[in-house]
This record gives sequence, structure tokens and C-alpha cells, in this order.
Amino acid sequence: MNPFQHDRKTRAASSRPPLWVWPTAGGAVALVAAILLEQFRPRPGTGPANLWPGGHESASSMLQVVATSSVTVATLSLSVTVVTLQLASQQFSPRLLRRYAHDPVLKAVLTVLLTTLVFALATLSFMRSGEALPVVSLVLASALGVASLAAVLGFLNHIIRRLRVDSMMLDTHQETGDAIRRRHPARDDPSPVPPVPDPEPVRGAVVRARRSGFLRAVDTRALVACARRTDTFVRIGVRPGDLIVAGNPVAVVWARDPADRIPDLGTDGTAEEIEAALRTGFERTPDQDVAFGFRQLEDIAVKAMSPGINDPVTACTAVGHMADLLVRLAGRRLGDVPHEDEDGTVRVVVPDRDLRYYLDLACGQLRRYSSDEPSVLAALLRMLRDLAAAVHREGGGGGEDGGADAAEVRRAAELIMDTMDSSVGPADAAQVHDLNGRVLAALEGRLLDAYADRSGETRSV
Repeated sequence: MNPFQHDRKTRAASSRPPLWVWPTAGGAVALVAAILLEQFRPRPGTGPANLWPGGHESASSMLQVVATSSVTVATLSLSVTVVTLQLASQQFSPRLLRRYAHDPVLKAVLTVLLTTLVFALATLSFMRSGEALPVVSLVLASALGVASLAAVLGFLNHIIRRLRVDSMMLDTHQETGDAIRRRHPARDDPSPVPPVPDPEPVRGAVVRARRSGFLRAVDTRALVACARRTDTFVRIGVRPGDLIVAGNPVAVVWARDPADRIPDLGTDGTAEEIEAALRTGFERTPDQDVAFGFRQLEDIAVKAMSPGINDPVTACTAVGHMADLLVRLAGRRLGDVPHEDEDGTVRVVVPDRDLRYYLDLACGQLRRYSSDEPSVLAALLRMLRDLAAAVHREGGGGGEDGGADAAEVRRAAELIMDTMDSSVGPADAAQVHDLNGRVLAALEGRLLDAYADRSGETRSV
């Protein structure tokens, strides 16, 4: 399928259920199950009745223990989660908290605990002395109690793993890599790039935002359908991840026929349809926003270099993750993305970010905060060396795209060198200058010169 015709399927963050949905559904199912199973009361002495060897007193005590334990471990789970959120926000990045709100393991654990609590309390309320015991309910309540303990142990193991900064960076890396694969087709993709109309700006009708927030996603299918219905051409002016303020221009609409007058967006509902296709929210999401992953990794690196933490190894590790993502971007088509209708007519153009934006995002803040730390500056130059090798491979060292990308890598390296503080010692400065030379060698295709070293000093932290 033509990658420019429709968006690839994405898992929109706005469609993920909030934290309370799964536990609430589990509690409702537990209540219904308790009501139905309460009616199954085998007579004493029969085979099913032997599943519970005790009497009413032991059954009531068991249900009370299960209910009390469920409340206790639920409180423990929530307390551990709050501490985790606080630690992640203070030491790594507040933008990492989003993933904990959608953590399926936390949702599953809370669902098991609430299901156990509701089922145990409902079964306890149906206990009546003098009547046969609801044996099946008692056995199921015991099993749920054991399941709750197992769920909490699994949750503690999960949260310990998630607390490691390496796990946070790996999750962000994988999430961003998936977004790159969905959003940007490969440069060698056989699908041709269709010619994009270039109408006069003065003949276009401007669409202004009616609400503020971060642009989370662009529904290109709805935009193409709208433009086809009105026989217009739409150029979106904002990208996923951009902060939109009410009243800002977000799109321009032109008539397909240059002889036609400027479209009247207020009479046919075009403005409302375009605004509805631009989905905003109070925070960024990674589904269509590749830059958001770089933002999180950069946050971790900058936090690591703060005076209160001073952890250059973590910063260098974050740079390594960004290096892999930049290399992936080097093999992808960046920039504006045209979208066609069924007839092959370009109806909508959605802008996207270029390599300079990603390089400034990955290098900008960190090189300024680490101007006196040569190990981090060297890590940034190692990242540019890897990107330079990929740019030379993808662009053949020349061509329009290859030459432009090489110029951006060279510019980023020059900015890093200009940022290095004069307090850096001669030996450390020599290491940084050496890596800068290796970046230039990689751009020229001299990969052996770019990567040869004595004992791994240009690859290790």
C-alpha cells in the first residue's frame, strides 16, 4: 500500500482505558459471580460439599482474612506506585510518568485485588448459619486469595525492574523506534513521492484553532475525506507534539482549481472537520510524535548531569539510545508527507520534522549543560560519528539528501566544539577534538579511520 495514502495503524494513547476501568470491571464481574455461585449449596455429606472440610465459622474467618489481605496488599501496591512516580519524576523526567498511568501490569494487579475483595465480601454477606455452605464460592475465594498474593509478588518484581533507569530508557527507545517505523517510510521504498501542489498563500483560507493543547495525532483519513468532499487542497501547519494555542493558525485550505475563489470554510463545515481531525490533549503522546521519545531521553541525560545527581555515565547511555534512533531516521524519509485520495490526487499535506530538528533536540540542551564534562561531549560526538556513517551510506556521500544531511551533522559537531568550556584540560580536550575528526572522517566515507582506536576508548564510556 502507498505509505503516503493513509496512516499506518497506531495505538492512540487517548483510546487506552484509564487506570480505574479494569479494576471496576473486575469488581462488577466478581459481584455477579458471587450472586450466581451463592445459589449452589450442596447438601452436607455429598461429594461437592467435601470440597470445603470446615464449617460456617472457618468459612467466615477465611473470607474475612482474604478481604482484609486484599485491602492491605492493594494499599501496599498503591504506595509503591506513588513512590515510583515520585522517584521517576524527580530523578529522571516528569514526562516518564505517562507510561505508569497506562502500565498494564499495574492495572492487572489492581483488577485481581479488587476482584478478590468484592468476591470475598459478597460471599461473606451471603453466609447464613443453619444453611448449607456455598462451597464453590469458598473454594474460588481461596483461589483468589492465593492469586492476589502471586499478583503482588509479580508486581513488586515488575516495579523493581521498571525503576531501573536502563529499563526506562529501553522502553522509551523501543516505543520511539516503533513510531519511526510507522511514521516514516524507508528511503528505498519503491512508492513514489507524488508531486505536491504549491498554490499561492494569499488565495488560501486559514483555519484557526478553537482550543489549546498539544497536538497528539492527525487523522489524515478524515482530512482526505473532507478535502475530497469539498474539492480542496489542505496543508496542515502543525506537527504532532506542537503546542497549539487557541486562535493560532493550524491549516490553510485552497480550492483545487486556481480560478475558483477563496473557500468559505464557515458555510460547509470544513473548518470544524479539520479541527476535529487534529486531536489535542494536555500532554504529548508517542504514537505519532517521534520527537517525544528524543525529548524523554534528553530529559534523562540532562537530569543525570544536574549538580545534585552528576551521573555522566547515565547521560552517555541516553546518548547511545538517541544515536541508534538517529541512525534509523537517517534511513527514512523525513519532512512533509502528502496524502492522496482514491484517485491518486494529493489532498492533504502534513508537515513533519527534519534532521536538524532532531539533532538540535538530541544535542542542544545536553551540550550546554555538559560544556565542562568531556566524557559527555565525547558521547555526543560518538553519536554524530555513527550518524555520519549512516548518512554517508544512505546518501552515498552526495546527492541532495545526502549532502544536506551531511551538512547538518557537520553543523551539530561544530556547535559541540564551540560549546566546550575552556576549563577542560588539554588531554581531555584532545579526546574531544579527536572524535570531532572522526565525525568528519565518517562523513567522507573513511570508516576505518573513523572507528579505529587503541583499546575501545572511542566506543566505551
